Amino acid sequence: MKRYAPMYIMLLGAFVYYVLFHYLPIYGISIAFKDFRIVDGILKSPWVGLKNFREVMFETPMFWSAFRNTVIISTLKLAVNFPAPIVLALLLNEIKNLRFKKVTQTISYLPHFISWVVLAGLFRSIFSPSSGIVNILIKMIGGDPVFFFGSNQWFRAVLVFTSTYKGIGWSTIIYLAALSNVNIELYEAAAIDGAGRLRQTWMVTLPAISNIIVLQFILSVRGIVGDDFQQIFNMYTPVVYSTGDVISTYNYRLGLESMRYSFSSAVGLFQNVIALALVTMTNWVVKNFSEYGLW
Repeated sequence: MKRYAPMYIMLLGAFVYYVLFHYLPIYGISIAFKDFRIVDGILKSPWVGLKNFREVMFETPMFWSAFRNTVIISTLKLAVNFPAPIVLALLLNEIKNLRFKKVTQTISYLPHFISWVVLAGLFRSIFSPSSGIVNILIKMIGGDPVFFFGSNQWFRAVLVFTSTYKGIGWSTIIYLAALSNVNIELYEAAAIDGAGRLRQTWMVTLPAISNIIVLQFILSVRGIVGDDFQQIFNMYTPVVYSTGDVISTYNYRLGLESMRYSFSSAVGLFQNVIALALVTMTNWVVKNFSEYGLW
């Protein structure tokens, strides 16, 4: 530690941040097991044991509707968003013109820095049933305009598409960094053996970055019971609650609007326990079939 003291000093800010804002507030989880009242505070509110969790699991149909929507939307996002940056990274890796490659990469990850508030307004304009460019094209080919943001049939597809648009470029950076470490001699040896570019990608590139792919997949599985609150909150309306209301938006209405803090905390804790179980199980399965894992 003495030898690398400057490095530890640089980490000090992040360490203090996590202690103050992530570890110390953990004591607040206790309100999930209490009948929390603001006037009594966390310490003096009476304990109710697992009452809130029984209400979550057995007495609240709206929670299970939000849970089902969360799993469906997150699974669709995982199916599209996980392979998309890998494919984009492989395509960018094949570009020989460095200037074009840098411009393309920059354009792809810029949406990551735009807030969902701005993007939601942008996509509402693009998908507008009256003046949006998408519906203008639909009408030009003889179709009827579609209200994408107010249609239970299309809303999930809009969420997946916009999520991919915002995150694909940023995630691609990780895979491009991994691709830069692939030994060029492996490609030369594969070419001598008669492998084309597609075969080289399958036999050389993907195995070389398989450890990164596995780690990213394990971390992504946690999102199956997670959701992007900012995205959905800025895009959904009561019309699409049946297909678009997820745990975080349900929890927001429950905790902040209805002021049911104990029940809301129980919902959040229940969600995170399932997420931890999913990551642990996925890591165990992956380690049994490969040499990679989180631990």
